[in-house]
Amino acid sequence: MLSNLEQQPADALLALIKLHGDDPRADKIDLGVGVYRTGQGGTPVFGAIKAAEQKLIDTQTSKSYLGPEGDMGFVHALMPYIFGAENPTIDGRIEGMQAPGGTGAVRLAVALAKRAGVARIWMGLPSWPNHAQILGDLGVELKSFTHATKAGLTDMDALRVAIGLAQPADAIMLHGCCHNPTGIDYTPAQWDEIAQLVADAQLLPIIDLAYQGLGHGMEADAYGLRTVLAAVPEALIAYSCDKNFGMYRDRVGAIYVMAPDGEVLRRVLSNGCALARAAWSMPPDHGGAAVRLILEDPALTALWLDELDTMRRRVNQVRARLAERGRAGTIDLVPLGHQNGLFSVLPLSPEQILKLRADHGIYMAGSGRINIAGLTAGNIDKFVADLATVSA
Repeated sequence: MLSNLEQQPADALLALIKLHGDDPRADKIDLGVGVYRTGQGGTPVFGAIKAAEQKLIDTQTSKSYLGPEGDMGFVHALMPYIFGAENPTIDGRIEGMQAPGGTGAVRLAVALAKRAGVARIWMGLPSWPNHAQILGDLGVELKSFTHATKAGLTDMDALRVAIGLAQPADAIMLHGCCHNPTGIDYTPAQWDEIAQLVADAQLLPIIDLAYQGLGHGMEADAYGLRTVLAAVPEALIAYSCDKNFGMYRDRVGAIYVMAPDGEVLRRVLSNGCALARAAWSMPPDHGGAAVRLILEDPALTALWLDELDTMRRRVNQVRARLAERGRAGTIDLVPLGHQNGLFSVLPLSPEQILKLRADHGIYMAGSGRINIAGLTAGNIDKFVADLATVSA
């Protein structure tokens, strides 16, 4: 029976990683893989994580199961940063559970929405490619609208039209900050409008907060999420620690549910645990435990926040340097200075992207998405010059 399966295409980004690795050129540039890089090109382990992992080695007494909800100390320790320190549970209407990375959290959120009766989810495109794959795999219809205009601004008109067409039993997927792949975020004033539009349309918001702290800081990056939650009775939130704690391979994430009341919240979480049990049984513990230890220790928390600030400053410095260059051939680099997070999309044709790879050793996704952190003081001038060559 296995012979009935059809060959699936290789993941384009994973194939790109291999092509870059096999390229012998010393001046090659990797702008494809979506991880943070230092000015020297490495993806380091946070000092705060190393200290927390040493604590685990010294104090952890068991590797026994935790249950499908995972490390609830980890889940609760994150909540003041996500929902606000003054009232992180919003009067007992918010609770969460651990998930295998932000991807696991998104999948569980969509599965919960579907079980609750949601058949359609509205989402701005382009988006993280796995969003559409998850919806397709779970059999939820994707209804799309344009996220950004050609001028590099959020397309609020398209969003308004989409919400106007949506039905009360629909959901809407929103990026909390640092939009992947465009880097183009909603302003606080736009979030204020979005929150009211979603509430008036009685949509279920699913908010993917995968890059908190990498845009304008932990508090500022939570503005959109908190504004929407203040306007609606219920929501699902997918959270990732893979980026802001540098825990990519440890798959550290959480899903949070905001319900109208405690009774509904308990029922939703019981369904979340049942879905998680069938999907992955128990989430991986190590990374979540390390994050918990950091957030329980004021000194480690301060160290983590300092390391996160360093990441954000470096990414924003690269964006500023690109914007200072003005243009690279026909490509306007100025808007990149106003965008947020690791990613931006360059208006390049597939032929231009292939030419950059073949002639100049510059690797990026076929969509034109680049990882800003792949640029350094040592390669940014080459990148701008080569970009000008292919886009002249």
